[in-house]
Amino acid sequence: QVQLVESGGGLVQAGGSLRLSCAASGHTFSNYDMGWFRQAPGKEREFVATIGWSGGGTYYADSVLGRFTISRDNAKNTVYLQMNGLEREDTAVYYCAARRATTAQVTGAMNPNDINYWGHGTQVTVSS
Repeated sequence: QVQLVESGGGLVQAGGSLRLSCAASGHTFSNYDMGWFRQAPGKEREFVATIGWSGGGTYYADSVLGRFTISRDNAKNTVYLQMNGLEREDTAVYYCAARRATTAQVTGAMNPNDINYWGHGTQVTVSS
């Protein structure tokens, strides 16, 4: 049974920072590209960031480029999302996602239809 467990969400003021973590178990972590999506109330789930299986490639949504950083530690089976300069528009439930890797590095956004496993999500709320 594959499990992805997110942590690190919470309430933060605009301009602040949070670091999300996603711990994976039940599969060979290094066989998967990892990513983060988010879903705000009344909106569709949207791509945020992805990192290739080896950590050598990353890709970000335009809305978070320059503010968020995705990273992974294959020895710890964990992927991270460092979020700086948070804005009210970043308020959402953040989901960790795993997609079986087919290329050496990621070159674009993750398609939610290609995701093999999802976490249950962690709430991020940014107040003004």
